[in-house]
Amino acid sequence: MIIIMLGAQGTGKGTIAGIVSKEVGLPQVSTGDIFRKNISEQTKLGIEANNYISKGELVPDDITVPMVENRLMEEDAKNGVILDGFPRTINQAEKLDEMLNKMGKRVDLVVNLVTPREELIDRMLTRRVCTNQECKSTYNIKLNPPKVEGICDKCGAVLKQREDDSDPEAIETRLKIYEEKTSPLVQYYEQKGILKTETVSIKTGRMGADVAKELIEMLKK
Repeated sequence: MIIIMLGAQGTGKGTIAGIVSKEVGLPQVSTGDIFRKNISEQTKLGIEANNYISKGELVPDDITVPMVENRLMEEDAKNGVILDGFPRTINQAEKLDEMLNKMGKRVDLVVNLVTPREELIDRMLTRRVCTNQECKSTYNIKLNPPKVEGICDKCGAVLKQREDDSDPEAIETRLKIYEEKTSPLVQYYEQKGILKTETVSIKTGRMGADVAKELIEMLKK
């Protein structure tokens, strides 16, 4: 099964995908994680990607698409994946359809997460991530703080703020790009009849854990 997590930065795509991944056995494929790993290791791909990510801009398709295709061909992805952060444009969605078609697969479910804009900005500014690439746990110093400040509950590694989460101007740029380039994907997948929209917000009291639980129950049926 191929599942896509849609939603602006800060909606909790990665957190929800991670919970569902552990419960249903589908690997979570996050382009963001792959980029960050390459950036920390100063690979050629990481240096190129960081030129865009640090400004809140999308990494070009000629870097992103082949990387995703290679990942989908790995052994642990043979039964499907949960895509987190890809596709982000109609062109990427069409490329994904093409590569899946060659593999005899298709996108089965698209989960679209919606959160009020002011809440998104605050979530990103207060988000912290584990520096251990084997763990990659995410915290929020307001909503989901670690037991010990600056330390991951799960593995004990240091937590840090992502570079692209520390600049309000870069965050605004990312949200603007999402609205312009990624939002059309909602209509794209809605027309295919595979879109499920979920509101994740403090105001409604429905948070990521609630959405994850519902998805797990649905997928296990």
